[in-house]
Amino acid sequence: MKNLKITAFLAVLAFSPFYANVFPVEGTPVVKVLADAIKWKSESIDVGNIPQGKPKLIRFEFTNTTKKPIVIENVAPSCGCTTADYTKTPILPGKKGFVEASYNAAAPGAFMKTVNVTTSDSKTPKTLSFKGTVVTS
Repeated sequence: MKNLKITAFLAVLAFSPFYANVFPVEGTPVVKVLADAIKWKSESIDVGNIPQGKPKLIRFEFTNTTKKPIVIENVAPSCGCTTADYTKTPILPGKKGFVEASYNAAAPGAFMKTVNVTTSDSKTPKTLSFKGTVVTS
């Protein structure tokens, strides 16, 4: 019986935070948030009223906040009514780049469109959006 009590005590001790040396540390966050490598000037742009039949160019600018060059790997507009252009060369640390969307304002009415941007720093796309209203002349 004495051996059983000692074994049980050692089992409890082995799995205790004290024995495992797992102590919570005051002021240390459990989850650390990583900063974005790209600092966007704006991730959402309201272009207001635009005339029907005239394509609208929307420019998203950003700064590389890392210590290594970043390459834009893919830019994917949400629909065929939007085309995209972007900085094709590596963006050096501290330098600026851009993503442009050209919206074909053919149909009157309100719109909201997105452009997904994938970079060499993150395979998770960043979604940029723009909205406005196409008005007839």
